[in-house]
Amino acid sequence: MRIDKYLWCVRYYKTRNIATEACKKGHITVNGQTVKPSREVFPTDKITLRRDQIVYKLTVLDVPANRVGAKLVDIYRKDETPAEAFEHLDLLRQTKEYYRAKGTGRPTKKDRRDIDGYLDHEDNDEDDE
Repeated sequence: MRIDKYLWCVRYYKTRNIATEACKKGHITVNGQTVKPSREVFPTDKITLRRDQIVYKLTVLDVPANRVGAKLVDIYRKDETPAEAFEHLDLLRQTKEYYRAKGTGRPTKKDRRDIDGYLDHEDNDEDDE
């Protein structure tokens, strides 16, 4: 089975076209080599892919005949992604919560209170240590 079709079948990408584009951009490697979308995938292949600022590492256990349900995905792949990758994504999300987009104008009173409350909360955490 082609790598783009496999990643679509095991639900790493929503469409096959998106999986193909990821291959073309070099976001996907199989056994340490950057691959084209037409590369065949076999059991025991190690796939590394970068998506949403997370580097996923998985091992192919079996090749499905067609797209599988979310509950059946673990039959066809073993996810070896380290937990630190997901913690890093959570940290990025938390830092973006208080980000104000450029051009939105001056902060309102509520925005100012939220910012001050956030900064005071961080200072209290450092004092506790």
